[in-house]
Amino acid sequence: MQILSLESIDSTQKYLKELIAQGRVTPPYAVVASIQTSGVGSRDNVWQGEENNLFLSFAIPLSDLPQDLKLESASIYFSHIMKETLEEFGSKVWLKWPNDFYINDKKIGGMITNLVGECIVCGIGLNLQNAPDGFDKLDISIKREKLLESYFSNIEKKSLWKQVFSKYKLEFYKNQNFYTHEKNLIISLGEAALQGDGSIVINGERIYSRR
Repeated sequence: MQILSLESIDSTQKYLKELIAQGRVTPPYAVVASIQTSGVGSRDNVWQGEENNLFLSFAIPLSDLPQDLKLESASIYFSHIMKETLEEFGSKVWLKWPNDFYINDKKIGGMITNLVGECIVCGIGLNLQNAPDGFDKLDISIKREKLLESYFSNIEKKSLWKQVFSKYKLEFYKNQNFYTHEKNLIISLGEAALQGDGSIVINGERIYSRR
């Protein structure tokens, strides 16, 4: 994975999409910044940036993805690999459905994914050192460069979706006291039934991650 490191950018996601659209880079390719001034969060919200946290976007050709990975499962797949990477360094991070990083009951980051041509573009915001009001930060100390090295090394193993999902579903019970958003409604995850593709069923309705 070739990595472009920047001091400051409005959005690593937006910038990487522009690089791909203009044919200036060839995926797999990543953009990481020390500060992000207008990051993209879930449901088109702005992810607040605090200096020295992780602001990362990376693109991977669809042809490089595991054969059993469906695009609707991609956010869970890549966020769970990040979770496992952080665990290797001693973190107690867990994933709130579908792809928000939590320490106990506080959010410390999240992931979004988009299809861009023949690539999938993933964006991660993670509070490594500092957190805005209402959020928390990572429970371990780790250098950004070391984290990225380990994370991309784990991605390159191309673990099958079924292998990742088998571990993800073991911790799904942690969602029971939390909520998700669907069609401008706040929906409890307490009665959600996790499906094999990473979607959930609540009151007979199947809900997919749209991030």
